Amino acid sequence: MNLPLGNKQYEPITWEQFRESGMLFFVNNILHAFGLAITVTEENGKIVSSAPARVGYRGFDDKSQDKEHAKIAKYLADNAINFPEEIK
Repeated sequence: MNLPLGNKQYEPITWEQFRESGMLFFVNNILHAFGLAITVTEENGKIVSSAPARVGYRGFDDKSQDKEHAKIAKYLADNAINFPEEIK
């Protein structure tokens, strides 16, 4: 779907924002069940490319999960107030 920038229904975010919100972790948790993940390549701390990939592992360690769940909780706390208006 190609929507013009500035459209109320479409606001692009960066891969860094997607990852920092915990959403990359969330999506990859689901994809791991199918042996897949969204992978990113970094250069100098910046994501320069991304691609889906087959992976030979499933899930994340407890420490990583705790860290990422905290990011998701923060994202929800920071953005929940906007959700009712965004879905109109």
